[in-house]
Amino acid sequence: MTKPSPSPFARHWDLDPEVVFLNHGSFGACPRVILERQHELRREMEAQPLRFLYHTLEERIDAAKPRLARFVGCEAEDLVFVPNATAGVNTVLRSLPFAADDELLVTDHEYNASRNALNYVAERHGARIVVASIPFPITNRKQVVDAVLDQVTDKTRLCLIDHVTSPTGVIMPVEEIVHALNERGIETLVDGAHAPGMLPLDLTALGAAYYTGNCHKWLCSPKGSAMLYVRRDRQPCIRPLSISHGANSTRTDRSRFLLEFDFTGTNDFTAWMCVPNAIEFLHSLLPGGFEELRANNHDLALAGRQQLCDVLGTEPPAPDDMIGSLASVILPASSQPVLHPTGSDPMQASLWEQYKIEVPVMRWPHPERRMLRISPQIYNSIEQYDYLAQAVRTLV
Repeated sequence: MTKPSPSPFARHWDLDPEVVFLNHGSFGACPRVILERQHELRREMEAQPLRFLYHTLEERIDAAKPRLARFVGCEAEDLVFVPNATAGVNTVLRSLPFAADDELLVTDHEYNASRNALNYVAERHGARIVVASIPFPITNRKQVVDAVLDQVTDKTRLCLIDHVTSPTGVIMPVEEIVHALNERGIETLVDGAHAPGMLPLDLTALGAAYYTGNCHKWLCSPKGSAMLYVRRDRQPCIRPLSISHGANSTRTDRSRFLLEFDFTGTNDFTAWMCVPNAIEFLHSLLPGGFEELRANNHDLALAGRQQLCDVLGTEPPAPDDMIGSLASVILPASSQPVLHPTGSDPMQASLWEQYKIEVPVMRWPHPERRMLRISPQIYNSIEQYDYLAQAVRTLV
């Protein structure tokens, strides 16, 4: 098989041309022009570290927030930067007090790292984790809403839920769930790791107490940039993972929330400062801006998924309106063990070794169940997914 070319937009990225890179969803990929902007900022920082980190850091962070806040639909004062969504989840969970008889609600599609954080907090406080089982394949949003609400009791204190699930690529109906839980006096922490840039967001209207999301994935900003939104009434309860100078500041011109989060010690803050540049760059790629970009990636995800389903002789495992630009297909069961030490599935290893295709094959929810996940970005082409489908045909 002839290795296909990516889309013409790939010229804006430094991706290896020898690799068919179909795994934007794991860590994202940053455009060259944004990396150049970050390099400029780093040169400024190293030319005068004290001025950059002590005298101008706060105003630089303040300047970066409004564009992101408008993009996700909230006030800049309710938003702070964190290194990644996992840090955002940990920040909230480790700030909240729980009692021994409290119940923490989560679905069985939850991202492993976030579930581990929930396990840690529950064990520490003696709280109980309650798991709502979500079917996959899935046919409609109501199945998710019913599964979650059926597990609510008078002891439920918090619900942790993905906005877009990592293993299955399903868009969870968080609007309905948050509204229903708010009516019951239960707070929600939305793990929106994949949502910014993939889905239109209005966090104020959503009404969740806590929402965290990555900027390095579908906004294509540099690694180390993510956001944490905390509803205004809950901000006094949330503390950063690192308690630093802001904890005893006597300033009254900023909220305690911002004073504590904006500086937690020496770090490379340049990734945060590049977020508005990344938003504007992606917005400029197509005439219809981000709306057209999201539609392009969604259509490519559906087309690529259908090619794989045709090869496998299966039906798409989730309806089109529950898919963004992340989609999984179920593979035949395998008796082969997971490879060691990388942990890669044999098919994932073969796709890389034989075809130089970078795509994840996950074993979820148990070792016998395997899924292949695609996550198109604008630099991908439909020809690349046809190449993947042909390669899968030879390996199944």
